[in-house]
Amino acid sequence: MKNITLLKAKVGILAVSCLSITTLFACVDKDARSDLSPNLPTDQAQNGDFGDQGGGSDQGLNFPVFDDGVLAFPGAEGYGKNVTGARAGEGREIYHVTNLNDAGPGSFRDAVSKPWRIIVFDVSGVIKLSSNPIVLKSNQTILGHTAPGDGIVLYNGRVSASGAQNLIVRYLRIRMGAAYPSELDACGIANGANMIFDHCSMTWGKDECFSINPDGKGTAPKNITIQNSIIGQGLQNHSCGGLMQTDISNGCTIFRNLYIDNKTRNPKVKGLNQFVNNVVYNWGSGAAYNMGGDSSGKSETTIENNYFIVGPCNNWQNVEIAPKVYEAQQVPMNPARPFTGGNSDFRSYCKGNYYDYDKDGALNGIEITEVNWSQYCSGSPTLLEARSDLHPIIRSQKSAQEAYEWVVEKVGAYLPVRDEVDKYLIDELTSLGGKGTIIQDERKTEQFPLGGPGTINAAQKPLDSDNDGMPDAFEDAWGLDKYDPTDAVKEAKNGYLNIENYALSLEYPDEYEYELNKNKQ
Repeated sequence: MKNITLLKAKVGILAVSCLSITTLFACVDKDARSDLSPNLPTDQAQNGDFGDQGGGSDQGLNFPVFDDGVLAFPGAEGYGKNVTGARAGEGREIYHVTNLNDAGPGSFRDAVSKPWRIIVFDVSGVIKLSSNPIVLKSNQTILGHTAPGDGIVLYNGRVSASGAQNLIVRYLRIRMGAAYPSELDACGIANGANMIFDHCSMTWGKDECFSINPDGKGTAPKNITIQNSIIGQGLQNHSCGGLMQTDISNGCTIFRNLYIDNKTRNPKVKGLNQFVNNVVYNWGSGAAYNMGGDSSGKSETTIENNYFIVGPCNNWQNVEIAPKVYEAQQVPMNPARPFTGGNSDFRSYCKGNYYDYDKDGALNGIEITEVNWSQYCSGSPTLLEARSDLHPIIRSQKSAQEAYEWVVEKVGAYLPVRDEVDKYLIDELTSLGGKGTIIQDERKTEQFPLGGPGTINAAQKPLDSDNDGMPDAFEDAWGLDKYDPTDAVKEAKNGYLNIENYALSLEYPDEYEYELNKNKQ
């Protein structure tokens, strides 16, 4: 099967000559991660044991070393930051997505059908899914930014991570759409633990766009991070960002995301939850941040340095124009206040959050404090003076203003490039009140001018002689063997696999170029 390159972890010592690494690199989103410091306190919240690290070689090349340690990937934050994906398994393998088919060999559906796979992409374009959900498995690493061209879009279907353990999902676009036959989430987790979703774009859900909502089966959702992602354009008549609901002992981190063009649930939160450095734009009459409603159950939350920005708040919905005759029309709404719901069981450290309500095209919001809480927020949560020790430290946390600037630049699946849908949404956001619509059907151009996922340009993948997921040019530059299909899953000195270092070089080219030049000195 040419789609799978079986790469056993215990493969011996790399036969290369390596220089020693003497320089530590910051975790290199320069705008967003310049504050990393080894002197920060140790996190009190820790993820579980993910088992054997798979052996491998400690003679790896002189790749950059990231000063936040070996995490799911450099820059991982929150409850899911220590996930290892397929890295930990001795039987890990590279799987190549080689076509845009819904199913069969080389398809994305086939790629995620088994655990211990590192999934790379040899093709770019739109994968039109059937109504059968794609179900992610445990111990997988999905590297969507390895796709050539404009990357990959999963369209007309849904993705479920329910039941998974130890899962890394990066740079994936999931766009359900109005044609999907059921009122379900575009992506979600009903049970399972130890997952991180990073730089994803999840839109056009018919129930929610992305939800964590326990179903009482298997392992209750815990140790989950959603970061750097777009959660937007939930479709009417149930336009929702999503539920983020765990219990008080199982943590979820929502960090540096963009919630946009959802009528309500941006998100709705219960349980042990961090909501930090997010931007919420153009919500509707339902809710921006919903503090669990008035339902029972304890919540221990932190809501820090987020920006809530009011948009036009126009809403496409069915309007009765004659008895039992309906027509989709754009109807204006009054947006809800930034925070709704919440009773004394909802405990929150709520600081540094800003509300920009004047739609004047400038970012000039006011800070929400205990003094003006009743003016801008409903509900009566218990507001805390200090952050709970239950929550892990977010090392790259910034101010609300800085979070907005970072989101504009890098949120969503911006690699290999931002697609037309995400560009459209960022254009709405940067209008700061001038643009934005809550839509009913992405196919109708009067509601959404692109009429669907837009154009995803294809390209040939780089030459890869041994089909291990690393291009020949990368292997040549870093002293690897472009004819050895086993070196991709060998562990380098910086703690990441060689295939992971290739993927990281796409994100952090300056840092990898700098280290490569050092090797030549």
